[in-house]
Amino acid sequence: MKIKEQFAADLQKQFGEHLDSHNIYHLIEVPKQQEHGDLAFPCYTLSGKLRRNPALIAQEAANQLEDAAGYEKVEAVGAYLNVFLNKQLTASAILARIMEEKNNYGNSQVGQGDVVVMDMSSPNIAKPFSLGHLRSTVIGHSLSLIAEKRGYKTVRINHLGDWGTQFGKLIAAYKKWGSEEKVKQNTIQELLALYIRFHEEAEHSPALEEEGRLWFKQLEEGHADALALWKWFRAESLQEFERIYKLLGVSFDSDNGEAFFNDKMQRIVDILEEKQLLTESEGAMVVDLSEDDLPPCLIKKSDGATLYATRDLAAAVYRKETYHFGNSVYVVGNEQSLHFQQLKAVLRKMGYSWWEDIRHVSFGMILKEGKKMSTRKGKVILLEDILQEAIELAKTNIEEKNPGLADKQSVAENVGVGAVVFHDLKNHRHNDIEFSLEDMLRVEGETGPYVQYTFARARSLLRKGGYQPAAEEVNGCDREAWPVVKQLDAFPAVINRAAEQDDPSQLAKYVVDLAQAFNKYYAGTRILEEGKWKGQRLALTFAVSIVLKEGLRLLGIHAPEEM
Repeated sequence: MKIKEQFAADLQKQFGEHLDSHNIYHLIEVPKQQEHGDLAFPCYTLSGKLRRNPALIAQEAANQLEDAAGYEKVEAVGAYLNVFLNKQLTASAILARIMEEKNNYGNSQVGQGDVVVMDMSSPNIAKPFSLGHLRSTVIGHSLSLIAEKRGYKTVRINHLGDWGTQFGKLIAAYKKWGSEEKVKQNTIQELLALYIRFHEEAEHSPALEEEGRLWFKQLEEGHADALALWKWFRAESLQEFERIYKLLGVSFDSDNGEAFFNDKMQRIVDILEEKQLLTESEGAMVVDLSEDDLPPCLIKKSDGATLYATRDLAAAVYRKETYHFGNSVYVVGNEQSLHFQQLKAVLRKMGYSWWEDIRHVSFGMILKEGKKMSTRKGKVILLEDILQEAIELAKTNIEEKNPGLADKQSVAENVGVGAVVFHDLKNHRHNDIEFSLEDMLRVEGETGPYVQYTFARARSLLRKGGYQPAAEEVNGCDREAWPVVKQLDAFPAVINRAAEQDDPSQLAKYVVDLAQAFNKYYAGTRILEEGKWKGQRLALTFAVSIVLKEGLRLLGIHAPEEM
């Protein structure tokens, strides 16, 4: 049993009549100072329920636990019950468990096979995969992996931005200035240049905007020329995106984008009309959401065209009927918060009880010199360029520090891509991130390469020590290893916390903390020195390597054996 759970179970025996196990567990604290013990339980909540002095409750609890197995010392300090764990027994149990479970350490069946639909990444076709799309991709990927670790079945959906007036503008630009040869040679970059030129020219020639709208109308009506160009733009974009997804190690179960729902929107409009939810507003059809303190949700424009909200309503219903999800998660930026509030409110009004199962996992922007990047104005950083630059820098570092390393290209890709992904995920998703490639690739500090290097160091020690893991041989650890053992024990709880808060940064911070604890231990301990503790030190090193590798995997990052 895990450390915190054992302490909670012992407290439950004493106080179960007054506090349930969930409350007891969440009241347990980890003291900041070692002299206050390994775990502490404040008795203030019990004091209110029992109407007794919390210090007396703490003292009585200490007397009860004095001879319990697993504790070196139990003491009452004011209103706190502090326990010092039996480090040999506890370390043996934790290390043995990790050795037995290996990569399954931290697994649970909380999800019981329930389906989670993860709407993530969703770049716009005919535009480059910008750094701005990185966040949705890596946050969604990590949350999917964490959900699977907890026993859920995930369905990853890449809801491509493949419809809308921007495609009318792009077709208009291609017809005016495009070259088939140039587009075939360098599809995305050429289409981006045409898109940017359209907006530059439209500032001086407003008639261009109308031309773009007319081309989109023809696209909606199935005009052969417009449709052929749109299909070409889409196919070429997907090829480019696939190269980036391969580098990131991300795959999808569906790439049905906005266009897929064109023939599914009328059903939504019909249901809204049938339920008398549509009202007219300035010629447009809307759903009034004033009772939810929200602005009206626009369903059809005055010219009869459907909108983003109509498509998302159709997509939500389609996904429920197709995948029978227990949760539908949208990993989309903070700026779309109002849209998802409206989406859920309309689904509720339509009578769908599962509207509560929809969750918007929002996130901040990636900034360059404090400013948002814009495709329209050409102020965009291409993700593939960044990934390749990171890989080249990682390769340069390898050539300088370990020129004899086997498979340098693969390791450079793992380190370079891992650095970019980790830099994103170590930040709480709500925060904006300032882009800095130099910060990402540092081997010291809170970076992906630092954690990867710690894993590689642990694997090197195990090879040099000729270590073969055997759970039955684990017998405690030296006292200097205790901070590392406590970090290892925390891994399952961190996974659960990251899942419950939709926050991969919990996991990113955890692997940094574990790496730091192990490196501190390594700096003060001769792990390979022959003697009583060599086997236990290597057992600890093996456990650290298991947990670091699995922690990085849950972030979508590979852990190279050598660096």
